Parts: sequence; C-alpha cells; structure tokens
Amino acid sequence: MDTEEASQALLSFLSKLGLEKYYPNRLSRQSLLEINTNSLNEKPVSSLEDIPWYFLRKLFKISTKCRSCTQITSNQKENNDDFDLNLYTTNDSDNKINPLDLIVALFLCADSFLQQEMSLKMSMCQFSVPLLLPHGNKSQCSLMLWALRDIVKEWRPHDLSESRGFVEDNIVQADLPFYSFVRLKNCSLSKSHFLNQVLSRGQQNHNIFIHRDMKGGGVRREISNGLVEVCWYLPCGTENLDIFPEPVAFANMRGDICESLQQFSFLRRVSNVTFVFLDKVEENELKVLTSVKDVKSKLFLVVNQKDGNVKEDMVSVKKALETLDFPKDSFIVKKTGDNAAEFSKKLSEAIKTCLSHVKATTSIVNMFDKAVELGLSVDENKTDQQNKAAKEIMDGIGVRLIPQYKSQQLPLQGDNWKKLSDLEKEECRPKKSGDWKLEEYKIYRQDKKQIIRKELNTYKLSKGMETFISNLSTNDKEKRDFFLKWMKLKLDSHSRKKLSDLRNKFKEQCTKKDVKQIAELDQALVESSLGVEHYMREMGLIYEFVPEPHHERYHLPSLAAELLLDGYPLELLDGDASNIPQRWVTDVLMELHKKVGEKSRLLVLTVLGVQSSGKSTLLNTMFGVQFPVSSGRCTRGAYMLFLKVGDDLKSDLKSDFIVLIDTEGLKSPDLAQLEESYEHDNQLATFVIGLSDVTIVNISMENSTEMKDVLQITAHAFLRMKLIDKKPICHFVHQNVAEVSADSKRLRERKHLLDQLNEMAQIAAEMEKQPSIKAFTDVLDYDIEKNNWNIPGLWYGTPPMAPVNTGYSEAVAEFKKHLLETMKDERRSEPSQIPEFLEWMTSLWKAVKYENSIFSFRNSLVAHAYDNLCKVFSDWEWEFRKEILSWQTEAEVEILNADTESEMETSKDIIESKKSEVSKKIMNEQQKMEDKLSDYYKKKDRRVNLIEKYNVDFFNNIKSLAKEIQQSMNIKLDCVLERKVNTKKSQDIQRKYRDVIEDQVMKLVSVCKDSKLSDEQLIQEFEKMWNEATADISDLKERDIMEDVLSKLRKRFSNRNVIEELGNFDLKDIGHVPFKIKSDHFDSSIKIQSFMVNDLQSLADSVIESCRHFVLDKVKTNEDYRDSFTMELLEKIDQFLQQCYENYKTHMNFEIDLKLHICGFASREFLKMHRKFLSGINPKTQLEKDKKQYLSDFLDLYKQRDQSQKKANDFVKFCVKPAVEDYINRSLGIDIVDEILTSSHSAEFSSRSYFQYNSQRELLKKKDFQSFVKYISRYEIFVKDWIYQHIVQTLSEEKTLYKLKNKNLEIIVQKLEAATEQASKGEDCVLLPDNTESITKFISNMRKYLIKDISISVEAEKTTLFHIQSTCHPFIHSLKISIEEMKAQLQEEFSKSENITETLNKIPIKPQDELFKRVFGCGKQCPFCKVPCEAGGKEHQKHHAAVHRPQGLSGSTYTDSKKLVETLCTTAVYSDSAFSNRDTKGEWHPYKEYRTYYPDWHIPPDRTIESSDYWKYILVKYNDRFAEEYKAKPADVPEAWKRITKKQALKGLKDAFNIK
Repeated sequence: MDTEEASQALLSFLSKLGLEKYYPNRLSRQSLLEINTNSLNEKPVSSLEDIPWYFLRKLFKISTKCRSCTQITSNQKENNDDFDLNLYTTNDSDNKINPLDLIVALFLCADSFLQQEMSLKMSMCQFSVPLLLPHGNKSQCSLMLWALRDIVKEWRPHDLSESRGFVEDNIVQADLPFYSFVRLKNCSLSKSHFLNQVLSRGQQNHNIFIHRDMKGGGVRREISNGLVEVCWYLPCGTENLDIFPEPVAFANMRGDICESLQQFSFLRRVSNVTFVFLDKVEENELKVLTSVKDVKSKLFLVVNQKDGNVKEDMVSVKKALETLDFPKDSFIVKKTGDNAAEFSKKLSEAIKTCLSHVKATTSIVNMFDKAVELGLSVDENKTDQQNKAAKEIMDGIGVRLIPQYKSQQLPLQGDNWKKLSDLEKEECRPKKSGDWKLEEYKIYRQDKKQIIRKELNTYKLSKGMETFISNLSTNDKEKRDFFLKWMKLKLDSHSRKKLSDLRNKFKEQCTKKDVKQIAELDQALVESSLGVEHYMREMGLIYEFVPEPHHERYHLPSLAAELLLDGYPLELLDGDASNIPQRWVTDVLMELHKKVGEKSRLLVLTVLGVQSSGKSTLLNTMFGVQFPVSSGRCTRGAYMLFLKVGDDLKSDLKSDFIVLIDTEGLKSPDLAQLEESYEHDNQLATFVIGLSDVTIVNISMENSTEMKDVLQITAHAFLRMKLIDKKPICHFVHQNVAEVSADSKRLRERKHLLDQLNEMAQIAAEMEKQPSIKAFTDVLDYDIEKNNWNIPGLWYGTPPMAPVNTGYSEAVAEFKKHLLETMKDERRSEPSQIPEFLEWMTSLWKAVKYENSIFSFRNSLVAHAYDNLCKVFSDWEWEFRKEILSWQTEAEVEILNADTESEMETSKDIIESKKSEVSKKIMNEQQKMEDKLSDYYKKKDRRVNLIEKYNVDFFNNIKSLAKEIQQSMNIKLDCVLERKVNTKKSQDIQRKYRDVIEDQVMKLVSVCKDSKLSDEQLIQEFEKMWNEATADISDLKERDIMEDVLSKLRKRFSNRNVIEELGNFDLKDIGHVPFKIKSDHFDSSIKIQSFMVNDLQSLADSVIESCRHFVLDKVKTNEDYRDSFTMELLEKIDQFLQQCYENYKTHMNFEIDLKLHICGFASREFLKMHRKFLSGINPKTQLEKDKKQYLSDFLDLYKQRDQSQKKANDFVKFCVKPAVEDYINRSLGIDIVDEILTSSHSAEFSSRSYFQYNSQRELLKKKDFQSFVKYISRYEIFVKDWIYQHIVQTLSEEKTLYKLKNKNLEIIVQKLEAATEQASKGEDCVLLPDNTESITKFISNMRKYLIKDISISVEAEKTTLFHIQSTCHPFIHSLKISIEEMKAQLQEEFSKSENITETLNKIPIKPQDELFKRVFGCGKQCPFCKVPCEAGGKEHQKHHAAVHRPQGLSGSTYTDSKKLVETLCTTAVYSDSAFSNRDTKGEWHPYKEYRTYYPDWHIPPDRTIESSDYWKYILVKYNDRFAEEYKAKPADVPEAWKRITKKQALKGLKDAFNIK
C-alpha cells in the first residue's frame, strides 16, 4: 500500500467512526468533561460511530472494559446459529473494528492534552500506551513523548525492600532497561499474548497488550500497523511476587518490521534487546536483520515451530542463525508440543537472563534525539517556546532552597499574608487584650492590618511572576495550556526530588510521637512545597493587594475565569494561611459569571475524607477530572473546579455548572496530635459542607479510629448547617467494601455506622448547646440504604502492576448516575448563581471563623430573603386585620341598629351571635394566611431555603395574630354592647323628658289654635310652657369612677391582706408625684445593688409613660368611660410585671405601688372623660339644643304650614349628617393605613428593619439629642410619636385627608341615594302611598337598607319628625335635594378643615395603632445595649437586630470608674470579657456564654467593622450629654471613632441594614 493509499485508508476509517471532523487533533478533553445525558446513561452501541465515545467515556471512568466494545451489538440468537453455514460466507467486518485501530484513530484526533489524559488513564488500567504513533502514512510516525509526560509511577526495587522505601518518578524520565518486541510478517505466534502472560503472572493474566484472541483483536487491522506501544513492569519489592527485580520497559510493535522499517530502526537503536518473533526467515527479512549493529547483543530470536512445513521453515531459521553468527543463548524455540504456560516461563527466563547482562539503561526523554535523527516527528516539538519559559522560571530556583526562593519570588504569600490571616482570625476570636479596652484593641488590630496591607501593596512584581503572568496572558489558548503543563511537570518533578528526605524524616518523627518535631517538619513541608498552585495563589494575591488604579492587573480575574472554564481548578481556600483572598475569588467568579452570559446556576459537590482515603481518586473517576492524587507535595485548603452541564440536562438539574470542591484530607493521623487539629478540620468541613449541595463522606474501612474522628467532624458540620437552615444531601461512600457482602452483614455494618453517627451528633449537639438533637436523623434526612454506597477496592491485585478494579469503576459510575438522578428530584433549594454563591461563601467563611459554640449567622442573602418574607407577611397581616376591622365596623352599626326596644338578653344574644360569626371569619382568614405562607415556601425563586428555619416562627405568628384579633374582637363587641346599653339608658331618660315637652307642645297648639296670635305672642306662650316643663329636670347622676377603678384593681389581687390594704387608699391622692423605687420593692432575700435600682426605675418609668399614652388615647374620644378601659390598662401593667419577675426579684409591694400610681392618674383622666360625656347627654342640655326645633314645629303646627322641605332638611341635618360623618370616621382609619402603605413612604413601613433604618436616618438629620434619648430609652413611645407625626405629615400633603374623606362621602351618598330610591317603594315594588303615615314606613325601609352602613339616631329622628304635616312623596323629593346639599356642605367643610389631629382623635380605628403593630414587633430589647428586636411577628424563637450599639448609650457604666461603657455587645460576646448585672445576681459571667441567661437572643458579630459606625458617631457627638443624662462620666471612645464622619455613619447604617 503506497502513501496515498494509506492516507486514504485512514480518512476512510475515521469517516466510518464519525471522527473525520476531529482530524487532526481537534478533539479536546473539555468536550468529554461536560455533564450530559450521555455521561449518565450508558446506551448500548448501535453504530460504529458510537464506539469511540463508548471507549472514551469508559476510559475516563478508568474502566478496563473500555476496549471491550468494538462491534455493533447483534440481535441474532447466537446459540441457535452454530451450524448456520451462511455465517461462514458472510463478511461482517463492516460491523467490527480492531481496538488498536480505534486507539490509533482517537490519538490522531485528540489534541495534545487529551492524548496525555488518555495515556494516563490507559496506564492506570495497566494497558500499553502508544510510544510511536503511525499517521496512516507509512513514511510518518511520531514519538509520543508529550503524551506520556503525565504518567507518574511508584515502585519498590528489591534493594529498597528492607527500608520500605520506594521510587516515585515521571515514567518518561526514569532510566530503565528497554526491551522491544517485533515480528516478521510470517510469524503465527502472538507476541502480545505471550507478553501478557509474562508480565501479568500472578495478576490474573491481565491483557496489557491487545492480542488476536481478545474481543475484536482478530479483526483485520486497517491503520494501526506500525504502532509501537509501551508498558512498564514495576516491582513491588516482594521477591515471591515480583517477576523481575527491577523496573523494565517493554515496547511492542504491531505489524511486520519490513513494512515499518523506520519504527524498527528506532527500536533497535534505543532498545537494550529486541526480541524478534518469527516462524521462518525470508531473504529480504534476513537483510533487515543483518543491518542491525551489534546484532549478537541487540537481537533475540523467538522461533515458533509450527505444524506443516516445519523442516523447510527451520532450514531458513538455521541459515539465518549461521549468517548472523548467533550464539545459542540468543534465541529460544517454541516447539510444537510446548503449551503456552511452559513457553511463557521459558520467555520470562530469557528476559531475566538478558536483564542480568544490561549495562546501560535509557529513558524515553533521552530517545528524543534519536527520533529526530531518524526523521520521526516528536509530539512535543511545538511546545519548545513554553518549555523554555517554564525552564526559565525553574532556572530561577537554581540551587536555592524552596523557602528562600518563595520569599523572594512569591513574597505575597509569605509571613505578612499569614499574619494578616491570623489577625482576621483574632478579630473573630479575640484573645486576652491585657490592659487594652476591647474597642481600642479592635482598632489596634485594624491598624496592624492596615500596616501589613500597606507593606503588601509596596511589593513589586518578581521576575518569576512576571514571566509566569506574561506567559499566561497570551491570547493563544494552546500556548497557555502548554506553558501551565510544563510548569506542572517541572515543578512536580522538582518536588519529588526535594521533598523525599523531608517526608522520610516526618514519618520517622510520627512513629516517635514527638509533637514539637512533627509540627516543625509539617511546617517545613509546607514551606518547601512548590507547585503551579503557589504561582496561581501569588497571582491572586497580587490582584488582592494591588493598589488602585493598576490597569495592567485588571485582566487577571478574566484570565483566571478563562482557566476555570478550561477545566483548571481555582484555589478557594488557601490552606497554608487558612484564609480566602476574597476580592480575588469574588472578581474571578464574577468574571466567569459575565463570560457565560450571567447564566451560572451552580450545583456544588464536595468530597470529604481522611487523608489518602481515595477521595480525589473518587472525584477523578466520577467526573474524569485531574485533582492531584500523589504529587509528592503537601497541598492544603480547598480547590474548586467547574464542569459545564449540557443543554440536555440543564433544566433537569437546574444548573449550568457542576462545581467540584476537593479538600485536604481530614484528621491526618500524623497531625492529629497537634494543637487545634480538630478545630482546623472542623472549620474546613463546615465551610465546604456549607458551600455544597451534595457532600460525599468518603470512608475507608481500614481504620475505624480515623473513621470515627471523621464522622464526628462531619456530624458537627452538618449540625451547624441545620442551625443556619442549609440542607445538603449527604452520601457515605465505604471504600474497599465488596457489594457482594452478605445482606445481613451489610445491614449490621450500616446500623453500626448509624449508631456512631447518632453518638457523634449527640456530642456535637452538646458542643453547640442544642439539647433537642438526640440522633443524626434529627440533623439530616438520612436513609440507611439510600445514603450509603459500597465501593470495592481501587486496585485489582497488588500494585504497582495491578490495574484499576473494574468493579471500582462500575460502582463509582453507578453512584454518579444515582447522585445526579437524585439531584433532579431532590434539589431542595433554588440553585445559586455565582453572585449568590459568593455572598453565601463570604458570610459562611466569616461564621466559620467565629467561636465554635456560636455557629449561626444571617448574611445579606439570608437577611434579604428574611426581609422579603417579613414584607409580604406584614402585607398579609394587614389584609387579615383590615378584613376583620371592616367586618367590625359593619357589625357595630348592625348591633347599634338592632331593635332598641328589645330586652337586654336579646342584645346579649346578638353579641354572642356576632362573636361566633367573627370567630369563623377569623379562622377563615387565618387559613388563608397560612395557605399564603405555605405557597410562599413552595416557590423557589425567593431563596426561601435560606429561611426555612423561620417557617415555624411565622406559622406561630399567624396563630398568635388570630388569637390576638379574636380577643380584641370579643372585647370590642362587649364594648359595643356596653355602649348600646348606656345609649339606651341615656335615650330612655331623654325620651321621658321629650315626651313631656312634645305633649306640652301639642296642648299649647290646641289651646292657641282658636286664638289669633302674632308670632311674638306665640313665642311668649311657648317660652312659658318650656320653662314650666323643664323646671324639674335634674342632671344625670355621676358614677364614682375612682371607686370603680379601685374595685377592678382589688379584683386583680387574690391575696386577702392586699385587698384589705387597698381599701385604705383613695386614688385621688395617688400618682401626683413621680414614682420612685424603694428598698421594699425588692425581695428581702437579695442584696440590692445600685444598678438594680436604676434599671428597675428605668423600666417603671417606661411602663408609666406607656400607660399614660394609653389612657390619653382613650380619653381623646367622645365616648363615655367603660370598665374595659381599666381592665385593658391592668392587663398592660401585668404584661410588664411578668417581664420584671423574670429579670428581677421584686416584692409584692412593687406591684401594689406601681398599679396604684398608674391607676391614680388614670382614674382622674377617666373621671374627666365621664364628666365630658355626661355633659354631652345631659337631658336639660339636650332639650335646650332641640328647643329651637320644637318652637319651629309649634309655629308650623299652629299655622298648618307644609313642612316637607323643612323636615327633610332637619332630618338630614340632625339624623343623616351625623350618621354620614360617623361612617366616614369609621372608614377613615383603614383608608389612612392603606394610603400610608401605598404612598411614596410605604417602604418605611414595609418591615421592621427598614423602619429602624429610616427612623435612625431621620434622627441623624434632625440632630436633636433628646430624640436620641427617647429612641434609646423609651423606644415604644418614640415609635408611637414618630408614626403619629408621619401620619399627620402624610395627610397634610396634597390634601390627602380631604381626598380620603371625600372618597368615603361619595360612597355613602351613593348608598343613601340607592336606599332612598328603594325605601320609597313597598314590598310589591310599588311607590308608597302619598300620606303622612308612609313617611314612617319610608324611614323604616331606609334603616333596613342601610343597617350595616350607618346608624341613624332614633331619638333624633323622633324629635326631627315630631308631628310632621307633610305627605310622603314631597318629603322624599325634598330629602333627595337635602342629601345633595349635605354632600356639598360636607365637601366644603372637608376642604376648609385643616385640623388633622382632631380627625385622628375622632376616628375609632386609629391608624397609628395599626401601623405601630406593623413595625414594633415583640418589643424585646438587647440585654446589653437595649437595641430593639427586628424579628418578624411577635412569636419567634430568637430575637435579633441588624445593628447593635455601644452599651453606654443605654446607660451602662463601668462599676469602678462610672464611665459610660464604649464596648459594643457584638464585640464583647466574642471576647474573653465578662458581664455582671441583675440577671447574674451581680456575679461575673463570660460574655461568650451570654445565652446562659439570654437564650432567646442571637447577637452575631458585626458584618464589618463599619457596620456600627452610626452609633459610634452618635456616642462621640453626644458623649458628654449622654453622660449628663445618665449621671455618669463620658465614655473613653477610641481615637479612630472620632474620625468617623456623618457620611460614613450613614453608609455604615445602610450597609448594616442591607439597603442598596
């Protein structure tokens, strides 16, 4: 076959496999790493085009089955076709290919890096790999030096057996004996088959070389003749197992040497011995053999004596031996009777004999020149430029020690970076600060950090880094990849040589258990390690610390993002410094986010396990990646690698990338003795588990002690995830366990594991102070079957000659498939895009750095998700309240409109009926709200997974809300009943006197009708009659309000002595002077301290002021005093006292004195209210109001004038208008709240945290010191006043109040007009008769139609329509006109009225109260700095606040100096300081353990040191005035605080509340 035919044959073969588009070298490694359906589901091969991909997928899983599929699956039933003669005549070679052809084709199509990957994985499978690759053109082939560069092998020569040492080397650099095996074309003996038998003796006859008796091996080869493969025999150091005592390289050439003379020439020049397999020797073959120099020592003939022409064949062999003058020991003969085993042994002995005579060895690297000399191409020729660049960097190391080189060339990752990291850790876990005050020490650490940062900023780019960055910055991706690979190869080789001594010393010290030496050697190993990751780390730190602006460094994140997309890992956590270069990592990932069009949903997977337990190998096998497995270096920390998800899986996995995180091994047995080992491992495990959606815990069953340690670390980390509501999926992988274990044994082992996990969970729960956690299943959803995977051992036999166990590869592949299939269904949270991942990572890392026992945090993502829920929850709550308030207003009118003449019992029945009705309505609204909350948590677009743990809180809030509304409605309905009864009593009294007046008026009309009197005379007669009729009317009797209040107070006490004692008090003499705490207010069993008196006084003053506001709000209305007012007041005091009993040991005297004091001023205000009400309903006063109307009626009756218009006007004026105004007032409260919540100011009431932010911002603008004092000391009063002023301001803008009133006026007028129209007709829809009697019917109809809208006073109606002279139709006509006039009149009144305060006092539903409920919350304050809780609702498990403040702002002072305390509680609770207060009974207690006394409070560290700038600024600004206010000395504020500006204070506030 000539050259052209050979090339055509290659293209034809590639086309047959569908590979032509990848030729030459266009198939990349990246295309095979994509996660798609093909990588999950192993479909049967249905065409020849499927075969290459089957091979590659299996190879990337390191499965030895990759060579097994070389033909299309047949559907024929083979068993029945044994004697089908047609089979012998049919050519089915079109459906089959030779595996060697497949391998050659793939190597020709693969780019340089895929070739390396294929060679590496084939070598792991103990397959031979291409050394010389034919191009399909017989005149061309390549030495695959580059392709073999990545293969690193370990072996133990027999001379190292005793010391248990081993050799680890890059196989192409190892100087080894090199044996070649070739054949003459007529040889019928399979050299590959016998080589396999020789090399795999004791390894279950593993097929290293493909041979004719293998599946597909007998198919005619099309393109692989001339291929030379190589493999290595490597001894394990055990004589009875090793075939050869030293490592040996074996090359095997395919095809006849006469057809591949170039390859044969190369082999005979590089080989120690070339074994030639033959049956006979032809003339041309003899010429080839005689051309070999040193033929006697270089050639070894293997003669096959086959049946047939034995004599003739042996003659040709004998002739050749004579011609070549071959010695007898340079050939062996396989006789006809020899079996394979015997001959293999003979061949093996021959090889051993040759080995004993080897004087020189060679490496594949040293074959380079010979290949070029013979005209062979070398695959790494095109990498010369990058090789030189990498060599230039390596030359820079020279003879220097690595620590010295790193300090000069990679200075940023040196001591300063580690010091900076240590300072950041100390910020989170402050040590004893000596004489320093906490806040000053905090500033000192900040200053030290700034100094270090400045030093780091001054470093100039070293020559080594300049070369490194320059070569990485090329636009030619291939060149960049070659450069990085050369760097890796050279650095790995360098490390293997330099670190071996250190590692041996380390192991030696580990056996001696010398902790100090172990620590020193461990540090030496770290400092002496040098790899590409160190250069990448330096590049990141250059960017991290480079001062702005520095344009030539801006491209670095983009460059690193490209590398990530190309499959290179990024160092996430620097394990040497235990820190994250956050700016670098953030900008790199954000660049990646941009490069992928902001489609970067991530599915994060982590493997954790003991060192050297095979976790990196597990990841590599699962995903075909290349995390370092054994590079001879000590690498620490965590690395992340991005794998693209294919379009066909993106929607199922809800991900664009799978991110793999590989970490250093946990619980290194060598380092376990070192201090902080557990803490370090725990931090690392918590961090990576926290980042991950899936965690694989890799357990090697060989060491149960280490396994137990890892289980404790992971159980602890998972518990911490539960505390922050992260729910990763966890799988336990048990390595070196066969799946065929007996079921009972397997179940027993898994139950044992669960028992251990339960034990570890309990230990972790104790450390985290979570007593409710009793088992691992309380921490994580764990299924004993689904979450455990058994994976057999990695090697099939004894390394280094053992191939990867097929069972291992298949089990890992099955595990991967299950894992991703499970993720389709079980992904519990909306996937993070890169920005959210980064936000989470930053907050998680900060939380990890803080104290072990306080692991909980709310990062801005959590805060944002929580705030969003709070906002919608507040809206739902208002909808709930509004619905019930609207029902309440209608129900009140309906009750008041009920038949006034009915008995009291009937009224009570109506109230009970309404209570039942509202109870059902509340239950219905509660269910609606619960459904909304459930739906909210089902939606995955609001990051609800982050706030899963608050789910119970919000459901409890709904129940609490429903309960509160139910109680409120019951009270209000009782009040309506009380009001109705009181109104009836008042009306009965008035009716009694009105009846007398009306009777007298009619008598006077009768007396005067026969006389002709002037108007003046008529008026005189009327006056006379009036004076006589009203002479005996007395004022209404006044209730003894003070006695009523005192009576209610007595009933609150069950103690008889207290009741008797209260009988001696007169409330009118109490509550005039300020309330003072006395010694008898405390329990006699405690020692009273000054701070206790001050604290209790402050709390008492607060409740007194709150109660005063409550009382004043009640008396502002025009209603009468009701007993329920006192009951509500006493309930309010009791709630406060309950808090006092929890925090103080107060005596009964305190409760008596406080209640008497409050009831004293309350009773006086209630008395004023009662008197005001009585004056309004006084019979004589009311009659005087109606006197003019009675006179007018008297004159009309006397003169018999038509009264239709006048009576209509009066009816509207005295009956309809007050009812309309009442309707507007009743509706106005709800409307004002709606207006506030939908106006431009709505954000201020959207959530508690935003309200806090807004009010603090306004305080800063206002610059009023007393407002700050009020905000800090009397927060409830401040909030109420602030809301009230805000409402007044909003209503005064753009005539808002007028618009709201007018809107309701329009509604009620429309209802009046409709009611008038309906009421004018009878039940038969016919107009009422036009007579006087029909007016009564008409009014009755109107009441019926408006029963739920307005309540028209019966008394006013009777007085107004007294003895009407008009008929129905004119009256109705006049009424319509009067209603229109009333509407115009009211609109004019509304437009002129500017008194918003008066309106707010009148309206029954107070908008300020409703808004207060929305933003005030539970009312709890931080026990140290008194900042109010911002948690949603009132029923939550933990109180929290975004910003805490210096404790001195709430009056805290140092015991000895009496100076205000400047320390922030967010600093104190993470320090070694202690506190003493009433709760500790004056004893000192560590701040770190504040939850002992305040378990309901969560006080996280400030997100940044600037978070609390606002309150630092306020303390500095008003330090002296706060000291004066609290009768203390000014605080010693750190100098740095004095430099905080108002602008910085506001920015800190924004950042703290996550305001964008």
